Order: sequence, then structure tokens, then C-alpha cells
Amino acid sequence: MPCLEGRFVLNPRRATYRLQLHKEFDFAAACGVLDYLRDLGISHVYSSPVLQTAPGSKHGYDVVDYHHVNEELGGEQARKGFVRKLEETGLGQVLDIVPNHMAITGSRNAWWWDTLENGTLSRYAPYFDIEWNAPEERLRNKILLPVLEDHSGRVIEAGKLKLERCGGGFVLRYNEHAYPVAPESVADVLKDAAERADSRQLGFLADALARLPEAAADAGWTALQARHRNKEAIRELLGRLCSEQAKIAAAVEEAVERMNASPDRLDDLLMRQHYRLSRWLAAGRDLAYRRFFDVNSLVGMRVEDERVFQDTHKLILKWLRAGELDGVRVDHADGLHDPPEYFRRLRSAAPDAWIVTEKILQPGERLPENWPVEGTTGYDFLNLANGLFVDPHGEATLNELYREFAGEPVDFDVMRREKKLAVLRDILGSDVNRLTALLLQICEGHREYRDYTRHEIHEAIRETIACYPVYRTYARAEAGEISEADARTATTAVETARALRTDLDERLFQFLRGILTLQIRGPAESEFVMRLQQVTSAAMAKGVEDTAFYAFPRLISLNEVGGSPGRFGAPVEEFHKWCAETQARRPFTLLATSTHDTKRGEDVRARINVLSEISGAWAEAVASWSEQNAARRTGALPDRKIEYFLYQTLVGTWPISLERLRDYMRKAAREAKEHTAWIEPNEEYEEALEKFVAAVIQDGGFIARLEAFIAGLAPAALANSAAVTLLKLTAPGVPDIYQGSELWDLNLVDPDNRRPVDYGLRRRLLRELDGLGAEQIVARAGEGLPKLWIIREALRVRKSHPECFGAEAGYRPLWAAGPKAECVVAFQRGDDVIAIVPRLPMSAGNWQDVSLEVPAGVWKNVLTGDRLQDGKVDVAHLFRRFPVALLVKETGG
Repeated sequence: MPCLEGRFVLNPRRATYRLQLHKEFDFAAACGVLDYLRDLGISHVYSSPVLQTAPGSKHGYDVVDYHHVNEELGGEQARKGFVRKLEETGLGQVLDIVPNHMAITGSRNAWWWDTLENGTLSRYAPYFDIEWNAPEERLRNKILLPVLEDHSGRVIEAGKLKLERCGGGFVLRYNEHAYPVAPESVADVLKDAAERADSRQLGFLADALARLPEAAADAGWTALQARHRNKEAIRELLGRLCSEQAKIAAAVEEAVERMNASPDRLDDLLMRQHYRLSRWLAAGRDLAYRRFFDVNSLVGMRVEDERVFQDTHKLILKWLRAGELDGVRVDHADGLHDPPEYFRRLRSAAPDAWIVTEKILQPGERLPENWPVEGTTGYDFLNLANGLFVDPHGEATLNELYREFAGEPVDFDVMRREKKLAVLRDILGSDVNRLTALLLQICEGHREYRDYTRHEIHEAIRETIACYPVYRTYARAEAGEISEADARTATTAVETARALRTDLDERLFQFLRGILTLQIRGPAESEFVMRLQQVTSAAMAKGVEDTAFYAFPRLISLNEVGGSPGRFGAPVEEFHKWCAETQARRPFTLLATSTHDTKRGEDVRARINVLSEISGAWAEAVASWSEQNAARRTGALPDRKIEYFLYQTLVGTWPISLERLRDYMRKAAREAKEHTAWIEPNEEYEEALEKFVAAVIQDGGFIARLEAFIAGLAPAALANSAAVTLLKLTAPGVPDIYQGSELWDLNLVDPDNRRPVDYGLRRRLLRELDGLGAEQIVARAGEGLPKLWIIREALRVRKSHPECFGAEAGYRPLWAAGPKAECVVAFQRGDDVIAIVPRLPMSAGNWQDVSLEVPAGVWKNVLTGDRLQDGKVDVAHLFRRFPVALLVKETGG
């Protein structure tokens, strides 16, 4: 099958199916579902990361070893068995890879452990994005580890920090945690033991440790290798000496005990380490390493370094070159130092790979043209397609309801800025402080700007980041390259910030704009630009996705990754324009509707979208339910906003267990960070919320009213779900199906959406499809059969008509005519396939006098078996037996 740039792959890219691999669903278990996926029509398994992770990982993004396959999945042998099974079933594989960060828990990450032990003299120090030259002397050439329950001195005084010998090395033990000890820092301990044991050998090793260099900022690779060789030789000799001579082992243990008995000596030892143990609250302000957002246990990698790229991608590239992988999905591209250069390097190393990236685009934003990738993982499609099913006529009523019931203004732009400012202060403070130090240094080099205070610079940076309208820009500051779009984005952010912060000198903002648009250049300026771009994406993800989306529940089906809750719906014209551009530019991008990161499953959104069509009835229901449940509140708790959030969640997910709902509502409240938070949980608030949730869904009378309301919107919800499913399967791009969502996906955000999937049920239902007609399938809608039917039949069409869905395929919008023509979305793929779906079904009514002009030929609706002649077709007839239509031109027709 022809691909971009004339490349070829063995497996036609028909559809991907995401599998979440972990200890309870390993390679062996995955092998057991491959025949089912083949029968469903899938062409590629899309696997979560498989490299070695921290123990018990459910997702695979906490990699600790890039050179080994995760043992909890079965290791390398099990992976090979999985590859063989894929070949037997004719499936390809796309693998999720994690180049941006590593997990740093315990000693399992040998690279990080070595860096903690040896600091700047570690062979792996250049691998990690660490600021060794910190502004504060106490943190210079040290890695801050905010893990202690209290100040380090108090922890030492309490006897909770101890030195321990482990073979020929030493660790500092704190509760269940251990941290490596710099070899040179224990020379005195060995010298003490040597004198008491009268051991020349031990004394020699003590002297050898003392002679190890403690710091060398400009040490080259050869010097780092030599130090590593020497300290490992000393470690081996000491371990052998202690194991062979009990007297020496006892002397060393006694010396260790004397060290632990002296808080002063232990404190001195701690100060000589290449890290600084501190209380956990220091993380928000003083961390000197780049994290994955605000996760302290995930450290950023410097894959822009060729050596780091090769080392971290060694296995991935090996598998790609061997044909064991068809492609990769690159996680969190926006966290990388230079995404365009990364993708050029990856493409050069794997020219035939199918590469897609987790790039979250805002409405109207496009993937940079200079990225040599097939496309994104599909959030752009998800939000545009979802917007088709939100009725803009319901916006005014829902605005009024939100203002009156929740007592909140309807201005998402204001909330977005406020939440971004909050996370930049509270959880990304260390990143902003790092930028502040850089810009302060830059200002010192310009006499007209050198008198700005640290506070002024800090505030200007924070406000500018909060005003970025997209996740990030992609200027390549070292090379002096910035696109016109990125220059406009940076200018917009700075000018918006300047207008909002009239208390700050506008010339400071002008200077900042000059730096960000590369008009003012220099080494420090380049570093500032590159680092700020990484922080803007983190601010958007944490401030908007993980905060504002939980704090703005006007219509929560809009609160989705890559979406904009302030944008109420999307016109059909915009959808067609996007499809045409995608076919022309990125025909093998992924099309997603649910992922492991979506805030709620696709069919939850489909139900909630109907509320926009019945906004008046919804407002009445909310008022009635709230009155009925008023007695279940604990005083003023919970707040009305989260009560409104709860009612929408119930409409979208019912039936749902108390345990699932309680856990989700607690998470939602903590993410909103208004009354409680992960860092500082408010027990009183959470107890009141959980009590309210339990009382509400255990009330039979309320549930009867809820179920009656849901039953009234069920046909429209079914139509919405069927329509989105067919759009995904037939629009330009490659449809991606998240595990289990081939039936109704009423899951919520992780970990809810990572629960086990019943493949036995799905296998059985797939077999039963052949004996059923359209009416029978609709009659069994409660089991999810309509969705399964659409997926199987559409994938069969993609397989039998590849010319209609490949890189050279056509895309042509078809327009309905009549009073409700805007409620039809239709398009033709190539010459032989037409997809037709309803939108806003409550508004469309019975489709009276709505028709569609079908191109010449005899067409078969593969979902019903009906045959149609070309010409004007009654839309009511198209949707008479099944909620959507998929037409295929018959041979000779």
C-alpha cells in the first residue's frame, strides 16, 4: 500500500486497536485476543509501552530501563512470542514509546542511581535535564530530592536517616527508601575502620576513595569513564574484602554505627552528596531537574543529545529495522527540547516507520508541516467530531443554568488563565524559577534592562505563559528558526499578558517579546526560549486539562483533551474542511474517539451532548433533582458546582457502581483544586461529597427519575454514538479503537478506563452478528451490538475498497437538502463509498422533506442490506432501519 514519500509497509493501515499491557494483561494474555481483533477487522495492534518500568506499572510510561523488555509482561521471550503470534494472525504493531522522561524510583534506574551517586561526574549525568548551576549555592551541583517528611536536620536528629553498607558500597536509608552514597564521601568511614582493624588493604581503599575527583564541570567522556572504572574497582575490592574477612567487615560496620551515632557527622556526610534530601514541600519551587509535568518521580531526558537518543532508542530502532514493528506512537512530544529535530532524527533512523505523535492541537491549530510524521494520535479529530453533536442553540439556556445553579460566570478564557497561573505558582514553580534565573541573567547583559527585579521578571514570565493560546511553539532558537505562526503566537501571548499586567513595565514585555520571537539572540536567550516552550505545554496540560476541565462543568462532554469547553459545538463545514486537508496532508494520521487519557468515554460524551438539544428539559430536571437531594447535603457541602458535575456524570455513565462513582468524584474534586486537592486533601469536604454521592445513588426514587430521563434521550444518544463511530471509520486517516470500546464505552478517566475488558463477551457477540438483521441488532442496543456491527462492517469495506481510503483516495462532501439539512453529515470516499450520519437527532425530528443527492450507480447500504438507485434519496428512508448508513457502489452499478 503506498505511503507518504513513496514508502511501503507490509500491513495495510486499516485500523489500530489499543491494548493496555501490564502485569495482569501481559504478552501472553494479549496473544489470546489477536484472533478476535483480526476477525473484527483490525490491521494493527497499538501497544502501550513495553520497556522495563517501575514495579506494578499499569500504564508503562514510568520506564526505568530502555535496554530491557518489562519482566512483568513476560520479558523478551514473551515479546518474541507476541511478535510471532502477530505474524500468524496477519496483524502489524504500533508501539507507544516514551522518549521524554524516565522513572527515578529506587535503584532500578541504573542511569539515575549512578547520577545520584556521582553527580556531574556520572557517565549518565548528561542524559538527564538537570540544572547543575543553580542560582543558590546550596543547590549548586546537586539534585534536590524532596522526599523527607520534615527538614533534613530534624530527620537526622530523630534517627530516621542512616548510613548502611551494601556489599562494597554504601547507601543512606530513609524508611523504605535508599539513596546511593558518593564513594569519596565515605573515605573517612573506611579510614576509621582501617585504623581499628589495622588493615593496610582497607587503608589503601580509603585513600583510593579520597583521591576520586569530587567535581569536574568540564570533564569529558574519557574522564567520566575512567572515574567509573576506578570507583567500581574499589567497590568490588571492598565487597570481596568484607565477605572474606569477618574482622574487616565488623570494623566497617562499627565505623558505620559510629557515623550514625553522630548527627553532626551524618549531616556532614549528607552535605557531601551530589543530591540534597529535603522535605517534600520544596518540590514546587526548588527542583533543578525537568519533570514530566509535576510528577517528581519522572525526570526529563535530553534526547536532543545524539548519544542519549541512540541509547534510549536502541531496542525500538532494532525492532523497527527487523520488521517487528510497523511504527511508533511518540508520547508527549511537547515535552521534548526540539520536537522537529527529534522527529527528523527518528525518521532518519527509521525511514519506513509509521510515526504518529501525541500532539494535542487546539481548535484551528495544525500540526507543523516540517514534522516528518504521519500525524497525531487523534485528539484533533475527536474534538471536532464531538462538536458536531453539540447544539449551539442550547448554549444560552445552559449558560443561564450554569450561572444560576453553580453561581459561576460563563467565561472559560478567564478560568483558563486563572488556573494556569495557579499551577505555575503551586506545582510548576520550580520551572518558572528556573526561567526567572535565566531571564535575570539575560537582563544583566543589557544595561537598559538590568535593573528589573527578580519579582518583576518572575511575574512577567508567569503571566506570559498563562496567556499562551496553544500548548507550545516550536522555535529552534539555536538555529534562529521560527515560523510565522509561532512568532504570532508568542507575540499574542506577550501582548495579552502586557495588557493584563499594567503594573509591570511594558518595556519588560517588549524585551520578552523580542527574545521569544528571536529578534534578540544569544546563548542564554536561546536556552530561555527552548525551556519556556517546554513549560508552556506543562502549564496548559496541568492548568487546563487537569484543573479547569474539572472546574468548568457547563457541559462536560466538551471538557476533553485538546478541546475547548468555551467553544460550543462545531459546524459541518469545518468538519469537511478538516477532512479534506487531512486527506491531502496527513492521510495516515490516527482518528481517536477514546484513549487511555480521555476524560470520559466516547459514549458518555454522546449521551451528555444530547443535553445541549434539550437544554430546557435538562434545566428543569436539574432543579428538581437538586430539590429532592437537598436534605442529603452536609450544611453547604458539597458545593453546587460539583453537584451539577455529578448529575451530568450520572446521565453519561448510568448504571455505575457506587465505588466507581465515589472514586471518580473524589478525583474530580481534587483535580479542580477549589475545595480540596491532591497535595492537601480537605477531609471535611471530601467526606461530605462522598456521603452525598452515596445517598443520591442509593435513593430508589431518585434513580427511577434518573433512569426515566435517560430513557428519553437514549435513541438520540444511540444515534450520536453510531454517527461518531462511522465518521471515525470512514473519514480520512486511520481509525483507532481503544480497548473494549467496540461495545458501549461508559468509562471515565483513568484508572476507570483501564479496568479489565471482557473479551469472551466480545468474541461471542461478534460471532452472533452474522445471524442478525439490522432490526435485531438495534433491538439489542443495550448490549452494544449496533456499535460492534458498524465497526466490523466498516472495516470490511475498508479492506475490500482500499483505494477509497489510501493516500490517493478522494474526499468529497455531500450536502443534504430540506428543512433540517444541517442535521446530516455525508461524504464520499473515492468512487465507491459513501458515509451518511445524523447529527442533533432531537432537533432533526422525523426527517420530513430532507433528502440527499446520491451519485450515479446502484448503492448497497451494507448496514441494512438495502439497495438504492442514484438520485435524490429520502434521508428518513436511509435511517429507517438503522441509525447511520454506509453505502458501497455495486460492481457494474
